[in-house]
Amino acid sequence: MSETTGASYAAAGVDIEAGDRAVELMKEWVKKTQRPEVLGGLGGFAGLFDASALKRFERPLLASATDGVGTKVDIARQLGVYDTIGHDLVAMVMDDIVVCGAEPLFMTDYICVGKVHPERVAAIVKGIAEGCVLAGCALVGGETAEHPGLLGPDDFDVAGAGTGVVEADRLLGADRIRKGDAVIAMAASGLHSNGYSLVRHVLLNQAGLALDARIDELGRTLGEELLEPTKIYSLDCLALIRTAQVHAFSHVTGGGLAANLARVIPDGLHAVVDRTTWTPGPVFDLVGKTGQVERLELEKTLNMGVGMIAIVPEESADVALATLADRGVESWVAGEITDRGDHTTGAELVGDYA
Repeated sequence: MSETTGASYAAAGVDIEAGDRAVELMKEWVKKTQRPEVLGGLGGFAGLFDASALKRFERPLLASATDGVGTKVDIARQLGVYDTIGHDLVAMVMDDIVVCGAEPLFMTDYICVGKVHPERVAAIVKGIAEGCVLAGCALVGGETAEHPGLLGPDDFDVAGAGTGVVEADRLLGADRIRKGDAVIAMAASGLHSNGYSLVRHVLLNQAGLALDARIDELGRTLGEELLEPTKIYSLDCLALIRTAQVHAFSHVTGGGLAANLARVIPDGLHAVVDRTTWTPGPVFDLVGKTGQVERLELEKTLNMGVGMIAIVPEESADVALATLADRGVESWVAGEITDRGDHTTGAELVGDYA
């Protein structure tokens, strides 16, 4: 009687040994993110964080957020560069958390791949770990899933979730904002991680530009520009809270500057942002001109060079700007808070870019 070989997980495309190898490779990077409150190591079923550390708070509020980096992952895939996309993931999650004044505590990640390439997965986690260090949080665990048949061998996606904590009476938000407050803009490092479906459609699909093509106005290749990591503002925002009176933050992500700023403006008030106070980086002009994209469409899709907004009392603006300058963050007063009047939205951009 002849022997037959039955079906197996490996034959179905899932390589458990490769997954184990990836975990071993990423351990050294995860270790670099550890905070004293983290218990245990990588490989358990759950990450552990010692909540007794929150006893220093009178009324601790936990803040949580989850996000991904969108189709920017396809740029990383095409370029074969995997160790920066993690910075984008941490920024998308932790800079949402710090908006309410919360200190980032810990984060978990989810990496989905068509085929586990251990070194590639480890490079992605390396970027996430480096981002966690920049945000001041621990990477306490995650999941790597192999989805053969659904994703191509080189395809992947990343997502993450994070937790932070803020004292209840220090919670930032719309209720603190007052007429006359200054709107302080913090410069973006580039496109960050939003609007890449438009960017890819215009530059790669319509114009047919190559990622390795040097673009004179960018001063580097298109791929280098598109893969520029999202700036992580978490520790800068926390420093600002310590040195200046801050009423609110707004993380400029999908939807653009005005729409995200409007999310923290209370009824009856209006944020006016003056375009003449800054010049968007050349990549925004490249997308606009190449695709003949109208300015309003660009502004509701891309950050236009502003990654984070702080709203502070007018008398605190100078201290806030000095604090950010000391930390190497380019910032400027971009507008003010006024009465709502006849405006139907909470924020608008006025004037023409410098």
